[in-house]
Amino acid sequence: MHPMLNTAIKAARRGATIINRASFDLDRIEATEKQHNDFVSDVDKAAEAAIIEVLTTAYPKHAILAEESGTSANFSENSEFVWIIDPLDGTTNFLHGFPQYCVSIALQHNGVITQAVIFDPTRNELFAATKGAGAFLNDKRIRVTKRDKLADALIGTGFPFRNAAEIDNYIPMFKAMSGKCQGLRRPGSAALDLAYVAMGRLDGFFEKGLKPWDIAAGALIVTESGGITGTFSGESDYLYKGDVISATPKVFAQMISILKPFA
Repeated sequence: MHPMLNTAIKAARRGATIINRASFDLDRIEATEKQHNDFVSDVDKAAEAAIIEVLTTAYPKHAILAEESGTSANFSENSEFVWIIDPLDGTTNFLHGFPQYCVSIALQHNGVITQAVIFDPTRNELFAATKGAGAFLNDKRIRVTKRDKLADALIGTGFPFRNAAEIDNYIPMFKAMSGKCQGLRRPGSAALDLAYVAMGRLDGFFEKGLKPWDIAAGALIVTESGGITGTFSGESDYLYKGDVISATPKVFAQMISILKPFA
């Protein structure tokens, strides 16, 4: 296993320890609303601090791009190494005791994601990948499904929750896709949805308006498991554009044909 991936796994487990401890007493958690229906808790912040401590102790010259604390002082567009961190993807789920949330950590090297970890502390499921070396769930190699027809596919999605205009814009996409696939699911954690595509619990996933920390780790894990990730137009600049389709190769192409008008 790559040493940088080992460090990312150690960091993810350190953050998850804080999350697990807090999950036993949710009433004591302090949460604030960043914007409508978008929350951050003291658990997010504590987990992120613990993750960053592990990463920067091992690699003090590496830059950081994290959901809660933003960018480190040494971050720039030209940074050679950047750790992209979501300490608790699915905060709303966590605050309600709904067991669908995770820690997501990725390493970007010269603009390319090379290491990825997604850890689900509720199920003790560790998804990991190194570019060119395959994707794994708890040390077992994983692959996307062989399903090749969208009509037979189970698709994950995330829908807007911040304002009525975003929701109104999403409804036509929901209608278009729901009429073409076997079922749509919205569990509430984009990173885990991507991991589920990688190991076959979902055949595809789509969402608009995501951030790099939502996508980075999951996209590499999908790629290393034989899937494809791209924008609604099928392009590769999804990480910072934020509009994402991820699926098995043949389902991916069929999803683009439906979602491209919404790009």
